[in-house]
Amino acid sequence: MAELLLASGSSRRKELLDQIGVHYQSASMDINESVHVNEAPSDYVLRLATEKVQAGIELKPDMVVLAADTSVVVAGNILGKPDNAQAAHDMLRLLSGTTHQVLTGIAVAQRIQGKVSIASQVVLTDVSFSVISDQQIELYIKTGEPMDKAGAYGIQGKAALFVARIQGSYSNVVGLPLAETGKLLQRFHIPVWLD
Repeated sequence: MAELLLASGSSRRKELLDQIGVHYQSASMDINESVHVNEAPSDYVLRLATEKVQAGIELKPDMVVLAADTSVVVAGNILGKPDNAQAAHDMLRLLSGTTHQVLTGIAVAQRIQGKVSIASQVVLTDVSFSVISDQQIELYIKTGEPMDKAGAYGIQGKAALFVARIQGSYSNVVGLPLAETGKLLQRFHIPVWLD
């Protein structure tokens, strides 16, 4: 049975894999995450997941590699991780009272007889925020929670109070859509708790 490399240092992705009983090693991949000119959000997250999985295969050629990239998208614009408190404030102001999309590109790869086989998918979830005040935004920023998260919020943390409704995969919003990831891993003979 092949071992799995999670090509990510994300504690949230590790917790999600633990939740479905997957055994893995992990390593962060250093790739350029700049958006290409006129690149659609779904193409962007899929490209980054694919680049991460390819970097993981180079690092650990004998392992199955899983990679993912999650972005928050408002009106077609990709919101990355905020650089500072003002950027976080601006993102949360933009999300207030609106519905946005969370897209995750997931890719799984394995080298078999010198050839790399990759399976990938993009998962989309709609997230609707209540109207949040400037004071609530400032209080949330003071927690430090928004600073390492796409779109400046974590649904699994204190920002859960801002979320009025989601349509689609909850774990996708956290950073790894588990139903879809589990199916991809099973195609590469990586067991989940059901196995």
